Amino acid sequence: MSEVSHSSTKSSLTYFIADLHLAQNRPDITACFLSFLKNEAPKAQALYILGDLFEYWVGDDDNSTFIAEISQAIKSLSKLDCEIYFIHGNRDFLLGQRFAKQAGMQILPEVTLINLYNKPVVIMHGDTLCTRDIGYQAFRKKSRSWWWQAIIKSLPLFIRRKIADNYRNQSASATAMKSQDIMDVTDSEVIHCLEQYQSQILIHGHTHRPAIHKVSANNQAAQRIVLGDWYEQGAWLKVTPDSMELMDSPFEINK
Repeated sequence: MSEVSHSSTKSSLTYFIADLHLAQNRPDITACFLSFLKNEAPKAQALYILGDLFEYWVGDDDNSTFIAEISQAIKSLSKLDCEIYFIHGNRDFLLGQRFAKQAGMQILPEVTLINLYNKPVVIMHGDTLCTRDIGYQAFRKKSRSWWWQAIIKSLPLFIRRKIADNYRNQSASATAMKSQDIMDVTDSEVIHCLEQYQSQILIHGHTHRPAIHKVSANNQAAQRIVLGDWYEQGAWLKVTPDSMELMDSPFEINK
């Protein structure tokens, strides 16, 4: 278990985002994210990025201008007294300390307990909650192993990019054939997670189904908050000491 707490001279405000899937072929998402970093995020004490910031990540040695632009933008936010935390998603799990340092953000364990305005809150990407997706869970286990990652990272950059493109296509095809239930969380896994960390609030992404769900854990009321994706609009969770609100903003007003 990892615990995170933060303090700041700013007003009490924290943002959570996930599933941006930034890619060069989606400049609209990139523009929305850059606008968010410039205009909205500086108001916050902290920004938590809960995975799939990028559509795919082939290694910290990717020196493309696109990656550099994103890194510099996040770094600029970190210089404005906003702490930035990152949890790996299923698309960017190879993102390492080199990029994190360049971007001024801290990588957290895949499941982390944070002290959010004196409340224990569990945060994660959310893919580990989808236990009925047996095929994906098998791939996840393999791809997180040291030997698999060592093999991938040893390949030339252009080959890694081709592998990532092939994986994206295969993943899209596989997803289209799966039922929605299989790709959603398993309720019992949610309860187990909350009870394991003795928390009443779980925040995650991955399923692209933004909502605030009421559940029961530890013999009392609890919440599961799902973050939205950025495919068609900007989306974030705004948290203050007194409220939690899912926000969104159309691309056209984030210019």
